[in-house]
Amino acid sequence: MSPPLRILIADDELVARRRLARLVAALPDSTVCGEVADGEAVLDTVRAGGVDVVLLDIHMPGLSGLDALALLPAGGPHVILVTAHPDHAVEAFEHGAVDYVLKPVDAARLHKALERARSRRAPPPPSEAPARPLDRLPIPTRQGIVLVAPEAISHATLEDELVTVFTAQGDFLTDFSLQELVERLPAEGFHRVHRRALLNLAHVTRLEPLETGGYLARTGRGHTVEVSRQSARELRRRLGLRRGGEEEPTG
Repeated sequence: MSPPLRILIADDELVARRRLARLVAALPDSTVCGEVADGEAVLDTVRAGGVDVVLLDIHMPGLSGLDALALLPAGGPHVILVTAHPDHAVEAFEHGAVDYVLKPVDAARLHKALERARSRRAPPPPSEAPARPLDRLPIPTRQGIVLVAPEAISHATLEDELVTVFTAQGDFLTDFSLQELVERLPAEGFHRVHRRALLNLAHVTRLEPLETGGYLARTGRGHTVEVSRQSARELRRRLGLRRGGEEEPTG
């Protein structure tokens, strides 16, 4: 018998959190492991471990639910967006959400969403190989499929629902989502620095501080990539920088 799903509830409204907690308590093999009221608390709680699923509201103070979703680590908990707003579903699934549940939440609908998350937690059958980083990334173009070595990729961005991969060979549109690129490219070099951007630190020549608390990353080819405030904190930790060291270049 599989262990119960450990569920983190994230909503800035106390009434909404209590309602979700009651619904979860009535479901089999599910338990609430915590409640938080903003996106940064979601990230902190997930880093501490012990979370299988996040029931995540979109409109919260500070980081929105979509911002937090984009910044969750690869291999982290599954996310179910729980919101009163139906117009963010495409973006939610682009960032890897397993389901999108509208408020007011129905118990049967929540149970269905949690079962979907539970099925994704199960290990793949023996006949299926898990996704692994690619030696070369295939990018379909009008001239054929371009095979690009991961180390040649400087960054990738999402614009108008299309992802562009920037490489030493040129810039290419791809059918991969940013989340799929995160899963397929080497984790040690690539960082999801914004909900619309993936960055290879090996190609960054300078990080320029922004008033928002984030950075503007400049690549060797002269491109700029925005780094969100939360991702900036992660980069400072990874690079061993103190808060006052933003002016130092990375290369």
